Amino acid sequence: MRFLREFLLTAFLAALFSSSVFSQTASISGKVTYADDSALDNASVQIVKLKISVATDLNGLYEIRDVPPGTYTIVVHQEGFSDSSKVVELKPGEAVRLDFSMKISALREEVTVTASGSEETIVESIASTTSVGVAAIAEKASSSIGEVLETETGVAKRSFGPGSSRPVIRGFDGDRVLVLEDGVRSGSVGSQSGDHGEAIDPLGAERIEVVKGPATLLYGSNALGGVVNVIGNDENVSHEGFRGNMTVLGGTADKQAGVAGGLEYGHNAWLFRGSVSAQRASDYRSPIGYVENSASRSNSYSFGTGYFADKAYVNATYSFDLKRYGIPYAAYFEGEDVADGLGSLPVVDADVDIRMRQHKFRLNGGFRNLANAFISGVQYNVDYSDYRHKEIETVDGVDDVGTTFQNNTVSYRTMFEQTKTGKLSGRFGAEGFSRNYESVGLEQLIDGPVDHNSISFFGLEELTFERVKFQFGARVENNRYNPSNAMLVDRSFTGLSGSAGVNIGLWTGGAFVANYTNSYRAPALEELYNNGPHVGTVTYEIGNEELENERANGIDFSIRHLGDKLRFSAGYFYYHINNFVFLAPQDLDGDGQVDIEDGLPVAKYSQANSVYYGGEFDVNYHFNDLFGIYVGGDIVRAKLIDPPTDLIRIPPARLKAGLDINYKGLNIKPEGIFANKQDKVFPLETPTAGYGIFNIAGSYIVGQQHFAHIFTFNAFNLTDKLYRNHVSYIKDLAPEIGRGLKVSYSIRFF
Repeated sequence: MRFLREFLLTAFLAALFSSSVFSQTASISGKVTYADDSALDNASVQIVKLKISVATDLNGLYEIRDVPPGTYTIVVHQEGFSDSSKVVELKPGEAVRLDFSMKISALREEVTVTASGSEETIVESIASTTSVGVAAIAEKASSSIGEVLETETGVAKRSFGPGSSRPVIRGFDGDRVLVLEDGVRSGSVGSQSGDHGEAIDPLGAERIEVVKGPATLLYGSNALGGVVNVIGNDENVSHEGFRGNMTVLGGTADKQAGVAGGLEYGHNAWLFRGSVSAQRASDYRSPIGYVENSASRSNSYSFGTGYFADKAYVNATYSFDLKRYGIPYAAYFEGEDVADGLGSLPVVDADVDIRMRQHKFRLNGGFRNLANAFISGVQYNVDYSDYRHKEIETVDGVDDVGTTFQNNTVSYRTMFEQTKTGKLSGRFGAEGFSRNYESVGLEQLIDGPVDHNSISFFGLEELTFERVKFQFGARVENNRYNPSNAMLVDRSFTGLSGSAGVNIGLWTGGAFVANYTNSYRAPALEELYNNGPHVGTVTYEIGNEELENERANGIDFSIRHLGDKLRFSAGYFYYHINNFVFLAPQDLDGDGQVDIEDGLPVAKYSQANSVYYGGEFDVNYHFNDLFGIYVGGDIVRAKLIDPPTDLIRIPPARLKAGLDINYKGLNIKPEGIFANKQDKVFPLETPTAGYGIFNIAGSYIVGQQHFAHIFTFNAFNLTDKLYRNHVSYIKDLAPEIGRGLKVSYSIRFF
């Protein structure tokens, strides 16, 4: 009997203890609104750290129950709005109310990023990452991603005219910066030449993520300098009914006009979507005259359908991009007549354009919420890209095709998400692509097609504690080049990349982050095999079939804070690159002067050790709901070590400062952007003077229950300052754009 009483007492105490433990969980609830307190329904409210997500109801209300005690960042996301976040510390048994007011703002960047292959907040990320939202993209209103990103901290713009502009990250350009579209290689040849653009329409993007510094672990050896990921839609869920958007825009300095729109319809687990955009721009006006043949036009179309169930989803998309843009002053280089551009702009007697088209087919899907002891989810995609562009010379109104570039690529990727075991989580997978490249015509730098095949395996693991997160991983990759021309040598490169990082929480919303990377890059196709005059690099290029792998050792430190009023990040980076590939000017006749062939300086792809180092910072502080300030800046130095030689087209130090003024739905941002002179230049490169330009941008939002009307304006270079972009191939001929105004109107319904 006594035994029975003790047993019952023990069982009762155990039950009581279990109930007490269960009651120790907390809950979060609240309301999500926007504009004049309009309820925002079907917004995603996430605890990113726990991968918990709920949707708001018709009244904008949400509730998350059974949350373990701890400190979390709560993020609200809805397409078209800037992410809103709050940091909360939950105590056992506590019920916390958190209300969110969403904004459509070009200033407050997105809070969540996918740089590690899984969604996380910027302050929790190991990589240095910037995210640009849809409102900022609309304000810039450009057909090229280089133009959209050029004022972001740590990012500059390489160009041979507006249509070909491409991002430069921390001074890295070309094959060291990988451009992705929804996490997949763009399939273009934009990395090969200064006059080649990307077949990507920024107006179709919901956000653009920039990963600064080596990102080879998850994305491949082309990401030695960084990654730009243009995200159109990454929400693998369906919704009921229609959602859509439409934007119209115009600009004065280049007589720009454009329209873009998209529509989604969801029913049960099915989702159907389509989008279209068209842009036109004439020659742009600089402070000393119009830059001839800088006009561009583009058209983009896409449609797709997907099935999104609780445990599995699949999505198929087709897109088509068509562009034609001018290459200013290309005829001068071809005609061996280069002007200095110091006075009025020279007259061009022939135009050189690029006419580009690309078909893309994509199938992606996955499995999630798997009841598996080891794998909790799987993501996969298969993509086919058929890219072609023709370089066209126009004389007296007659088009003549000079060179045709063809680039067909099949890409594939599979990634497995591990089930979290204690403090350990992670992901691993395989990736590869098969590429067939060929150029035919006057600028045929490689005789015959070349096959490029790549395969890699990667893994990334994380150990997460209350205030400390460790991240480590590795990637092994093989790249094989097989030219059809028997005179060219087959090459194969294999390399191992690794990284280790730590994120230490210093205070609520603040963290110190350190990251070490050891990365490899295989030489690019054009570095190995090009041979001939190349106007796109203003060089007579000589490839080098004996090139070896690049090997970079880098370290990145940063301090970050994400709060209601204050957001800031500041960091320092240093990269030492062995066997760095660069174009070395040649003096084969020994006369002390660089050789000239076909009117262009002769340069051969060579290798030497180099260093890149610098720093960047961003501060955004809101004194109250009406008034705030923001300041940001970056600096990078890059040089060969022996002999000490400054590298070519490295951006100068820059500073940006402005005010953030808000009243109800109105936002106004006057700002100044200042660049130092760049006189640390490569042999044959000319220096550029410093400058300061002033802009005023703003937006006005009218919100209703299921609609948002957004009006934006961007008045730029208000003083009509004459300045030159040091990273431009034609900076000595063509200054940057003069005074102008861009306006847009968008409507979003949800």
